[in-house]
Order: sequence, then C-alpha cells, then structure tokens
Amino acid sequence: MKKIVIIIFLILASLYALETSAAVGLSQFKPQLTINYTANEYVLSWPKLPYPVLYQVEALSTPPGDDQLEAGSSERIVSYRTVKNKLVIDENFPFHTYWRVSAQTLFHRPLGKYSNYISLSEVNGQETEDFDKVKPQPTSFYPASQPASTRPILTWTVVPGAVYYELEFLTAPPENPNDVLPSENQIRITREVFTNGYQADFSWYEGECILWRVRALNQKGNPLGVFSNTAELWMNRDVAAPVKPALNNRSKFAALPVPLYPAYSWIPLHGAISYEVELTRRPPENPNGIEPSQYRIWSKTVTNLNDCYDDQPRLVPGIYYWRVRGIDAAGNPVGVYSDTAEYTVDLSRGQYAATFGDSITHGGGAISYSPADYEYSFQSYLHFPAVNLGKSGDTSETMLARFDHDVLPFRPKFLIILGGTNSLRGGVPAAQVIADLGSIRDKCFVNGIRPIFLTLPPINPAAIDTAFNEETVSNWQEEFAAVNHFIRQQRYYIDIEPYFTDINHELPDHLAIDGLHPDIEGKKLMAQVINAHWARVVR
Repeated sequence: MKKIVIIIFLILASLYALETSAAVGLSQFKPQLTINYTANEYVLSWPKLPYPVLYQVEALSTPPGDDQLEAGSSERIVSYRTVKNKLVIDENFPFHTYWRVSAQTLFHRPLGKYSNYISLSEVNGQETEDFDKVKPQPTSFYPASQPASTRPILTWTVVPGAVYYELEFLTAPPENPNDVLPSENQIRITREVFTNGYQADFSWYEGECILWRVRALNQKGNPLGVFSNTAELWMNRDVAAPVKPALNNRSKFAALPVPLYPAYSWIPLHGAISYEVELTRRPPENPNGIEPSQYRIWSKTVTNLNDCYDDQPRLVPGIYYWRVRGIDAAGNPVGVYSDTAEYTVDLSRGQYAATFGDSITHGGGAISYSPADYEYSFQSYLHFPAVNLGKSGDTSETMLARFDHDVLPFRPKFLIILGGTNSLRGGVPAAQVIADLGSIRDKCFVNGIRPIFLTLPPINPAAIDTAFNEETVSNWQEEFAAVNHFIRQQRYYIDIEPYFTDINHELPDHLAIDGLHPDIEGKKLMAQVINAHWARVVR
C-alpha cells in the first residue's frame, strides 16, 4: 500500500515539475485560436498540445483585458470543455461575444496563458465596421417575359435591425451601385416602408421598364448598410394589379409553437389606411372574398400598416386560420381578403417549460418588429422546448391577474419569469412589484411548477423617449436594483442583468435600439445565458 502511495506521489510530483518547468515550456503555453464560419456553424480550432490536457472554451460578453486572468462570473456567458482541439457552435450566439481557449490540467487552471480572443464579428472578415456594407436582396422579379401590373408588390430580404427602408426608382442603372448615396438617375424615392415589402404605384410612369433598389435605415434615418443590387421591373398595363395583402411569413423558426398571444404580419396594400384581421376555426368558405367568414371567432381592426397583436389568449387546442383585408378612408374594403394562413395550438408543447412576462418575453424589437418576427424572440435560441406565454404591455399586476387563466392550462414543469419593467418605469414602487412576483412564485409552487426568475435587464430612458415619446421615472435604477435584489434571493433564478449593463448602468444601444426591447443580438444573448445556467436551475 505504501509503495502505491509513493508511486502516485512521484507521478504527481513529476507532472507538477513538468508543468512548471521553464525549460519544458508548458507554463508558457498559449493556444492560438481560429474561428471559421461554415454551413451556419462556427468551427473553433487550435493546435493540440502534446500533453494530456482538457481544453476549456469560453464565451465572454466583453473583451478580456489580460491573457492570464480568469473572467468574472458576470463576464463569462458560457464555457465548454473538450479533450479535442476543435469545437463547433451554432449561429445562435450574438456577434458581440468574445471567445478564447485555455488548457486545463491537474495543477494549473489554465496551463500557461489564455489564447488570443476572437469576436464572432471578426470571423471571415465580418468586422463590425463591415456591417455597414450589408445590403438587402430583392426577392420579387418582373422580367419582360413576366411583366407586372402598374401596382406591383416588391419584396426583399430582411436586414436585421432595420427600422424602415428606402426605395429608389431609377430610369437607368445607378452610377454608384451598392453605395449609400442616391443615384443621379433617381426619379422617385419613398421611405414610408416599415417591413420588407411594398406595393408601388407606377400609374404615373409612362415607360414599360423601371429600375428599383432598396436600402435599410436605422431609427434616425441613417443608412444601415448599402443599397441592394438594382432590379429591373417590366410592366404591362393590361396586367391586373394585386388586390389582396400579401402575408409576410418571414420566419425561419416556423417549427416553434405559436405564442399564446399570436401576432399577425403582412405587406401593406396601396390605398389602405387600416386593416381588419379575421380569425376562424375552419377554412373560410369564401377565400379571397370581401365578406367576413361565417366561421369567424375573432376580428380586430388596426391602423398599424403591417402587423396586429391578438388580444385574446389562444388556449383551445386545434387549428386556427387567419387572413387580413385592407380598408380605405371611407371604411370600404380595399380589394379582397388575403390568402389564409394557419397555425396550431397544442397545449402539450408547453408541458416542459414556458416563458411568462411582458413584451421582452412576448417578442419583437428594433421598433418595427412584432412577436410575429421570431428572430426577435429569445425562445427561438433556447436549447430546450418552451412555449411563449408573454403578453406585450404586461405589468407585474396584470401578470399575476392572468396567471391562473394563461399558465395553468399548460402545466409547465418550469416557468421562466421576467416581469416588472413596465411597472417600475411607470412609477410603481418596487415593493409592489416584489409582492406581485412573490405571489406568482407562490402560485407556481402550489401548482407544482418550478418558478425560474430572470433578473431585470436595465433600460435606457433617453432611447425610450426617442422611440416612443414616453418618460421614465427618475429613480428607476434604484427600483430595478431593489427588485433584482429580491430575485437574487430566490431559490431558482438566472442573473441576466450584468450582461446587459453598460458603464452608465443602462441598456446599450447595440442590444436594444429603442432602449427597452432587446433586438436580435440581445435576444440571442438572453437565450445563451439561460442555456448556460439551465442545468443548474432544473436539477
């Protein structure tokens, strides 16, 4: 027995000497990290050390200041361990994450130094400043062999973060292709475009062919990237113009369950100043008609040009059908109802996990995007199934009031709770929000649901005022801090607040341009922090 102990001691002593010996050089080892983007994945790789080690790969929210210091818990988003010298991650991480790798051994964490760090924005030459070169791609084409009417619907790919778009119409190819400046050949422009589609009116144009291109704009009207490639648009005045709104099914996350409070999106129709959305439980008996369906169960008229929020929770399982029609200034239909889209309500999809909260949970962002745009929902990037029970505009009081009706039918095993932002910024005392959240927690426990709270991310009052013309109470930071202190005392919580805080303790604009709703980068960050801590809060 003593011989075994002595042998183990000698082996450990030898390994320690080997790792610390300057002559061997392991103590100065520094991996060289490279990242390549391919097939919607990031491939991280580094040279393999000829010594038995475990590699730790970290994703950080801020650039590390030193290649020898460990990252703090509020900087490290997630870490992975592997014996291989390669790691593949999906594209659901935000660009503003910083990756590095270190070798981990029995005696040293790390062995030597951390690698160089790489931001995902740098991968394959995609430096942050190169994002200014992003451009939409036209997706509607009208060649001479298939001409359009004089009121064609033009569509293009979404530019993430674009608040609205500018279309430029030209009589000849631009002298400055893929630039940010208007062309000398421009004959008209329009900026009243808040989605990735537009029905133009060329009844004034006498020619047969016109050119068009589009660029994205931010909330201040400045270019967000460059103009698209120029597309030809041939017209024939004998071709009938579209007379129905085009539904805007833009999401690559179509397999996700529909939110409890759905949102509906379409491309506006020329001449309509409002829209009526109709919901049925059977396919309408009059497709593309002008009269409401006999199977209508709900309808809503909105002045929003391209989206509508359902104000009723869809709790009855089965298939739902929806369509929309335009209405003119006199209250008459503009054309006919759109084609019909459908979605399915399946309560069993929420049996594992659900998310509960206000508009941050419900989805949307960048001012112009609604919960119909799943790219702006953090649930899209979770590594586990979860149904979205969020409702835009909710306060902690209304969350508590609708808990029994909206949450209990799903009986989720785990409920992710994020609420109180609207209450606090409107002046409701933190004590009242804490009381509401405590009551929601108690209801969860009574019903066999594990409540998992998220700390409140900060807001940016100046950006909120610019985007929505809404004031925020002056003591919001103290009130947010009080609620977050309560949340950090709960048995199950995930602390997302540190990852969303800038040096002024506000929400940075690269995560939420409206100062309130995290955009795609912010929603990806929320999800990855939740993913990293999920095993801890559910065990």
